Amino acid sequence: MPTLSQLLLYPIKSCAGIAVQKATLLESGLAAHGVHDREWMLVTEAGQFLTQREFPRMALIRPRPEDGTLRVCAPGMADLLLPLSWQEDAPTRQVQIWDDVVGAADCGEPAAGWFTEALGTRERVRLVRFHRDVVRPTSVKWTGGVPSHTRFADGYPLLLIGQSSLDDLNLRLRAAGRAALPMDRFRPNLVVAGLEAFEEDYTASLSTGAAEIRPVKPCARCPIPAVDQASGVPGPDPLDILQTYRANPKLDGAVCLGMNCIVSAGAGSRLRVGQELAAELAF
Repeated sequence: MPTLSQLLLYPIKSCAGIAVQKATLLESGLAAHGVHDREWMLVTEAGQFLTQREFPRMALIRPRPEDGTLRVCAPGMADLLLPLSWQEDAPTRQVQIWDDVVGAADCGEPAAGWFTEALGTRERVRLVRFHRDVVRPTSVKWTGGVPSHTRFADGYPLLLIGQSSLDDLNLRLRAAGRAALPMDRFRPNLVVAGLEAFEEDYTASLSTGAAEIRPVKPCARCPIPAVDQASGVPGPDPLDILQTYRANPKLDGAVCLGMNCIVSAGAGSRLRVGQELAAELAF
């Protein structure tokens, strides 16, 4: 039977994630220890979002919730402490993530200076927090018209990968004389053991109790899986191997691994590592 083997959140988009044993399943994604997935994001002064595509060193920025704050660490720097309580006086800044422009709370000059130094860029960057009064709808093109919403995730509130899918890729990488990759290269929220390789592609829903998670869109992969999440250094890109068998005609040949998901029932339910899931296949 499929089992939830990992739960992961990324408090600051494209920075290091945190693995948790339990999380709350919300329509907008996972929440745990007072933080939400992709609740914060780095942007340029003009409001354009930043990721490891431009700054691989973002992998070395490690946020951790601690005693009512988000403690953020980076090599060679004093820790930054951000309040988890909502700051009513924070100015609103319009920021762009892909085609969406939303209002976000600016986290101030000290945070901007800290992240600018952490990334080693001469152009100042800013930290913003997803505004609690904003709803960012997801596209209904892939959901069959079912509405959903997310914070600063690329497109959908959850990313699911089956452990067997990564195992299959690693077999191919080793056969090509290359090193196997850890799951963190692909930055999922949910890792499920007990599915066949790529069976998540054909899963209509995964459910436990009142909660139902619906895979809706294959995840087209960008160059980020080439970045070693422990060192922040790009290495060999697995996309060349994936290209040989994971090009998806539904996405104009984009290389896909994992499924973007929505929460179709049971928002507010608790998930835990080791939880059994009922899988309904789409055929």
